[in-house]
Amino acid sequence: MAPSNKIDVYLEAGQKRTFAGALVWPGWCRSGRDEASALQALLEYEPRYARVLKAVRLDFQTPTDVSQFVVREQLKGNATTDFGAPGIAPSSDTEPVDAAELQRFEKILKACWKALDEATESAIGKSLRTGPRGGGRQLDSVLQHVLDSNTGYLNQVGWKFQRDTADDLRHQLELNQRAVLDALGVSARGEISARGPRGGLRWTPRYFVRRIAWHVLDHAWEIEDRMIS
Repeated sequence: MAPSNKIDVYLEAGQKRTFAGALVWPGWCRSGRDEASALQALLEYEPRYARVLKAVRLDFQTPTDVSQFVVREQLKGNATTDFGAPGIAPSSDTEPVDAAELQRFEKILKACWKALDEATESAIGKSLRTGPRGGGRQLDSVLQHVLDSNTGYLNQVGWKFQRDTADDLRHQLELNQRAVLDALGVSARGEISARGPRGGLRWTPRYFVRRIAWHVLDHAWEIEDRMIS
């Protein structure tokens, strides 16, 4: 980890959008039109990310200025980047995950899921504000999207999520979260081949956590911001 007054970040720049992400803090990742606006967005979301981690008592160092971000890697984005999601893994995500860091990642994921649960509870029975042309998912559709995306992420790390026959969406999300933790542990211990049956590279455990944490928080914050009180 960088000194207490510095935060190591990476940049992923597409043609239309750039993401800035904190290397050792999965989920703290925001985008902008360019590098400067992405870094500014990352700084502006620091209080929200700090609130997410408050319950798990991790030693999160809070920056007060963009100058405290140290760009360790600049990545060329792709169509996924421009579509609105980080799509390229920083090189440090290939590093192995030991038992202590596995536990840390589990805490971060659980904190992100708690943030989504709290946003969901606040939004039950309320509408989510739509865009100027009426676009934007309502609550159940947002949660279904999170579930479907997490299932795809599990496939990327080499894990098959067996859906339960129950129709309850919240129950399905709980089962999915358990599968994520199981898959993370197995992957971190090297018990999943780095390549799939067709030879393609699977996601590393670090990138697996990075993508899930970002996606869950992105939608938790979306629910909070779009909720009509």
